[in-house]
Amino acid sequence: MRYIRYAILASLGIILVSVSLANRSVVELKLMPTALAELVGWNPGIALPLFVVVLGGVAAGLVIGFIWEWLREHKHRREVGNQTREVKKLSREVQKLKKQKHEGKDEVLALLDDSV
Repeated sequence: MRYIRYAILASLGIILVSVSLANRSVVELKLMPTALAELVGWNPGIALPLFVVVLGGVAAGLVIGFIWEWLREHKHRREVGNQTREVKKLSREVQKLKKQKHEGKDEVLALLDDSV
């Protein structure tokens, strides 16, 4: 199974390198469209290779998706935490009641009484 994972990662790496080599041309990214930039009189831009733009967009999408999903699952994590605390509280209460029920009795008889 480990070798299959390595083979998949190696093929993914080869694909990413080949796409990067095929898209080395430099493109200019601008903050605003030209018409709006003329109106405002300000339009910062940066020149980057195309593969950096594409892979950066994929990485940004993954990060945004992971954060979105983490925020979406918050209510489920909170509910599980509340249920876990409730289970621990009830378990302690059961143990306390068992001790009270068998106070002053022989330990062996108390164990037999619990199993019935």
